[in-house]
Amino acid sequence: MSSARPTLRITRRYRFSAGHVLRREAWSEERNRAVYGRCANPNGHGHGYGLEVTLRGEPDPETGQLLPPARLDRVVEDRVLRVLDHRLLNRDVAAFEKQVPTAENIARFVWRALAGRLAPAALDRIRLVETDNNSVEYRGELEED
Repeated sequence: MSSARPTLRITRRYRFSAGHVLRREAWSEERNRAVYGRCANPNGHGHGYGLEVTLRGEPDPETGQLLPPARLDRVVEDRVLRVLDHRLLNRDVAAFEKQVPTAENIARFVWRALAGRLAPAALDRIRLVETDNNSVEYRGELEED
């Protein structure tokens, strides 16, 4: 019988609101519309995003917690929500000045903002829910392991 304990995963959910425009300035209006559809509207549109942050690791033997929830909340607030909430991402967030703020790119932004800042837990997964029909899951680069 193995003495190794199984890895646990915990997930916390957050919400933020943000607007974006899905378009590339170097492309014609026709190409932007063909790729991004209505989301290429130069005036932008907004979403009430749902964000799930999943951590993995071994719980502390004294507290029984993987990471105190208040600590995770503080890191997510400082590194993600303060940056993205109630912003026009293309204009207000430096990471999206030259990168189209698709759900995929936002999820990667969140990963990079949190990775390596949640020890002793490890970041396992980011899930960003943009609409009822569109969500993205990102498990990030292997450097976190």
